[in-house]
Amino acid sequence: MLVPVERAEASIEVKKSKFIAIAIPTKTMEGVKEAVSEVRKEHPDANHVVHAAVIGKAGTMYSSSDDREPKNTAGRPALEVLKGSGVTDVTVAVVRYFGGTLLGTGGLVKAYGDSVKEVLKVLRTEPLIEKASFRIVMPYSACTLMKRLFSSLEATIEKEDFDINVTVEGRIAASRLPELEKGAMDIGQGRILLTLST
Repeated sequence: MLVPVERAEASIEVKKSKFIAIAIPTKTMEGVKEAVSEVRKEHPDANHVVHAAVIGKAGTMYSSSDDREPKNTAGRPALEVLKGSGVTDVTVAVVRYFGGTLLGTGGLVKAYGDSVKEVLKVLRTEPLIEKASFRIVMPYSACTLMKRLFSSLEATIEKEDFDINVTVEGRIAASRLPELEKGAMDIGQGRILLTLST
């Protein structure tokens, strides 16, 4: 499975109706509601904000809505495209501005499906990897070597605090934790405090 790295947006026009597909990284079903309401706030004049979401490590939790479009012409086709993409932890909201021409059932199914396909083309993703959070407190003398270690282990640094010691918080692939622990031990000679949480 893949997960989105950041938000992405793409739009298509069908018979003067504009469809804007917005993909938003989402971890929970609660997050799906938040993502959709965020898009509604950004597009208060839209006729419809249809959504489809795939959540969970195995991509087995789904959510979709037709948002007043005829039943199964919007959320369902959007969700089918999303399910087939291999991307999880994502909500795609498709904003529709009506162009004056009715598209019919088949036209709507195609338009919403195509909107999701378009945003998936530009969505940056990465493989879904089990990540763990870490916090390291170290003396200034260990900083340079530890930064090299973080880089070589592809750790993501989320927060740095420079006080009497240096405190670094970040995330790392769970499979690389033993290397981080060993590296911290070798570099710090017992002067580096490492705490982990998943």
